[in-house]
Amino acid sequence: MKKNGFTLIEILIAVILIGVAVVGLVASSISFTESNGFGTDFSTAEFLVQQIRELTAMTDYSDLFNYDGVSYNPPRGTNNEVLNDFSEFTQVVTVENVSDFDFETIVTDYSSNFIRVTARVFLNSRELCSASWIRAQE
Repeated sequence: MKKNGFTLIEILIAVILIGVAVVGLVASSISFTESNGFGTDFSTAEFLVQQIRELTAMTDYSDLFNYDGVSYNPPRGTNNEVLNDFSEFTQVVTVENVSDFDFETIVTDYSSNFIRVTARVFLNSRELCSASWIRAQE
C-alpha cells in the first residue's frame, strides 16, 4: 500500500519551525521599531542643540551671559520662537567664561576673551545629547 501525504509528526515539526521563524521576525521587528524611535528622538535632540547654537551665534558677545542657566520647555528655535511641536523636549543652556589659554578652565573674573556655550537636550528628564562651542569676543 502506497502512502500519500504527510504524517502527523511531519506536520507538527513544520508548524513548530514556522512558529519559530515567525517569533524571530516579530522580535526583530520590535527591535527595529525601538531603534528607529531612538534614532528619531536623537535626531530631534541634535536639531534642538543646533537651534541653540544658531541662536547664540546671532547674539552679541556681551549678551551671551543672559542665556546662562536658561531652560526652555517647549524648546526655542534660531529666532527664539517657541517650538511647540517638541514640547516633550527641554533645552538647557550653560554659558561660562573660559581661560584664553585653556578652554577647559573656567575664569570667574570674566577677564577672558572666550566664552564656552553648552547646550543640553533632555527628553522627559533624560539627557539625549549635548554640545559645547567657543565664542570669541569680537
